[in-house]
Amino acid sequence: MPHTADMRVEAWSPTVEGCIGEAVRAVLEGFADTSGAAVVGEREYVVTAESDEDLLVSVLEEVVYRMDADGEIPLAVEMGSIRSAGDGRGVSVRFRMADAGTAVPIGAVPKAVSLHDLQLRGGPGSWTCRVTLDV
Repeated sequence: MPHTADMRVEAWSPTVEGCIGEAVRAVLEGFADTSGAAVVGEREYVVTAESDEDLLVSVLEEVVYRMDADGEIPLAVEMGSIRSAGDGRGVSVRFRMADAGTAVPIGAVPKAVSLHDLQLRGGPGSWTCRVTLDV
């Protein structure tokens, strides 16, 4: 990245849900080795947003929030199917969480999700995304 306080990840999958899940995994692999981290439980929630890109941002913001507020990081992510929800879209997300203090730091911890140059696009049988996080 041109700015040293940013982390950019790109991910792809056959489905939009899979692409969001892969983006979460890529973010985590960018700053932590969780291979020996201690599991603390599962967290499940529903995210709603106006667009698929907003869903991507909301899921990643939840990761950042859980690290900051609870000292937990996801070891695994499971995404439900995206559905229409009122005026927008909704998806269920389940994280298997670990104590962040038991993960080995390998990079700067993300502090926020940037909307700059955000992309989530679908094509024939494939979805790709690109997102930048402030570290």
